Amino acid sequence: MRRYFKKIPQEIKNLIFLAEKVSREIKMPAYLVGGFPRDLILGVKDWDLDITVEGNGIKFAEALSKKLNSGLIRHERFGTATLILDHRLKVDIATTRKEIYPSSASLPVVSPGSLKEDLSRRDFTINAMAFSLSEGSQKLIDIFGGKDDLAAGKIRVLHDLSFKDDPTRILRAIRFQQRYNFKIEPKTLSLLKEAVNSGLLEKVNPHRLRDELILMFKEKNPSEQIKRLCALKGISFISDKLKPAKPVYDLFKSINKEIAWFMQGFPFHKQFEAWLIYFAALLRPLTLAQVKKIVRKLGLSKKEEKKIVNCRKINRNFIRRLRNKRISPGQIFALLKPLDFEAIILLCSVSHDSTIKRYTADFLKVYNDLRLCISGDDLLRMGVLPGPEYQKILNRVLAAKLNGKVNSRQEELALAGKLVKNIT
Repeated sequence: MRRYFKKIPQEIKNLIFLAEKVSREIKMPAYLVGGFPRDLILGVKDWDLDITVEGNGIKFAEALSKKLNSGLIRHERFGTATLILDHRLKVDIATTRKEIYPSSASLPVVSPGSLKEDLSRRDFTINAMAFSLSEGSQKLIDIFGGKDDLAAGKIRVLHDLSFKDDPTRILRAIRFQQRYNFKIEPKTLSLLKEAVNSGLLEKVNPHRLRDELILMFKEKNPSEQIKRLCALKGISFISDKLKPAKPVYDLFKSINKEIAWFMQGFPFHKQFEAWLIYFAALLRPLTLAQVKKIVRKLGLSKKEEKKIVNCRKINRNFIRRLRNKRISPGQIFALLKPLDFEAIILLCSVSHDSTIKRYTADFLKVYNDLRLCISGDDLLRMGVLPGPEYQKILNRVLAAKLNGKVNSRQEELALAGKLVKNIT
């Protein structure tokens, strides 16, 4: 198995060697588990590490954190910890455990367990492998034939009750199938369809469904993810009003292109949530009331809800107003400034209009960073008390600056003075 580790960056190798050293020093067998063994064998570059420990995961994490001189977040209730490292590396450490599901779609009852019991509770064979760190051998532990299923390109559950225990595995099966272009093996597919037809997804806590859906939207091909999900099940477990058709999938593909355009052309702008754009596009055919009901059912944050609602501004009337070739820079600014970056990308994806694309690029390159020389303090000195009039006056001065009618602080002050006289 050492041949797989030759492909790892030295920084990751050093981290793994330190984990091996800690395992020997505190006499706790430790293993690399989860997605790391799977992606390492597949040759996929994903260096997030999941370590499970037969003993005390938090104690192991504390010892490793000390050697790395890193930050540490403890989750005492779950016996897990996360190391805070530079270079965006992520290391999650847990105690090996076993799980028992009291009923279908319920949360499991968790207790300490062996490595075999820990691997037995996982979703698919390809995710139930481990590399031993205890002896520094990096030996592959593959109880359920995950390596063979990787080679064959198959998604296979570990036991017949897998989807009934945790129906979110239905969504994960689709996600891994589309990500790796694998096939769901026949018996697993039969069990999946049986769980779908039994309505088990409707029994899952909506917040857990939200997390799985976000992961699907974060994949490289969210269009194919949702299309496959709809082919197997539909998405009535989110809302019976949602019935995606070709226009939605075409919009997803357009969003792919516009995200690439945005990231390449405007890397200096703040980060945005790509998954939220796809989700807003999926909800686009619904009414605002229906959208809010879904968003609140899934437990999205207030900020996320606000951004999705903000995307509702992208309608025919908005596009018609922005498409006008005689629109002034100030009017462009007034239309685009209230939009989040997610809504701006959705706008370009929906409109397919070269004029709007040019206006958007100008806004992002020039208008969005333009600032006035005057401020509210100047208005206060003119006798205007703080209140709604402040912003109205400043917005009109900014529009004049965008339209090239004022070009200096003195000209801004002069215009502001005239506007002040009109309201006093």
